Amino acid sequence: MGKLHRVVVLALDGVYPFELGIPSRVFGSADGHYEVLTCSVDGGPVRTNSDFSVTVEHGPEVLRTADTVLLPPFDISLLTREPPPATMEALASVRAGARLVSICTGAFVLAAAGLLDGRPATTHWSLADTFRSWFPQVALDPDVLFVDDGDVLTSAGAASGVDVCLHLVRKDHGTAVANHVARVCVVPPWRDGGQAQYIEQPVPEATASGTSATRQWALENLREPLPLSQLADHARMSMRTFARRFGEEVGMSPGKWLIQQRVARARHLLESTDLAVDDIAGEVGFATGTSLRQHLHAAIGVTPLAYRRTFRGMATTAVEAAAV
Repeated sequence: MGKLHRVVVLALDGVYPFELGIPSRVFGSADGHYEVLTCSVDGGPVRTNSDFSVTVEHGPEVLRTADTVLLPPFDISLLTREPPPATMEALASVRAGARLVSICTGAFVLAAAGLLDGRPATTHWSLADTFRSWFPQVALDPDVLFVDDGDVLTSAGAASGVDVCLHLVRKDHGTAVANHVARVCVVPPWRDGGQAQYIEQPVPEATASGTSATRQWALENLREPLPLSQLADHARMSMRTFARRFGEEVGMSPGKWLIQQRVARARHLLESTDLAVDDIAGEVGFATGTSLRQHLHAAIGVTPLAYRRTFRGMATTAVEAAAV
């Protein structure tokens, strides 16, 4: 076997222990194709965001020898528009041509160094607004699990670090090796969809004025078709007035809001019941199971079966599996 591909993990203060360990676990399970080293900006111990610190074996000098440099995330309380000089100096020592990878808040460091300018990238969905305001020159996509832009890859939070590392194994050595690594690590070799399926989207609280009473009534009657005329009649408004006030209060059209609520209710039923997809469609007001599948995929990028497996970890019936 030739020279091992060297992955150097740069641990920054406040590092999340789970993500710090992902590269060693994933690349270390690839039958000796990789060498994984962990370093800090000064070679000293690194405090984590938990109640312990970690001792690393290397200082920043090993970054110059890396084929891939990976930045795991650090606590969001330590996020700054301009990272500490020592961090920037360490990153600047990475040789030209080395592949750069970040998980979650690690993308902020790459962006601050100008390494994401004009590129597509992602980070944890909850940090998207901050990232956009600090780095408008980056084409942020907060809906995906990771972005592969060739020599620079960015991933979302936590377990998406596994996704991007498995992707790199697949890219470097093929599907068979990646599938072997996934089996060893007891993780799926590929996850459908993106971050959208993990984002909480609560329904606005009802108030005593405007369209709130009608919104609450609609939620209690999602099984029904609920055309705009029926919603306007319930609110005792003309359709034009109702649509205008609804948009002012909710920030979207009644039709779009209804679809969101139907998808949200369907997700709840997929997580909490054994109902077949067609039955869930009827419960939430979609005309057919096909309509539910289309709207769920448009909203979060996965099928009902994939969503149920992710959030229930259960096997579906043969009838449901055939229908999805």
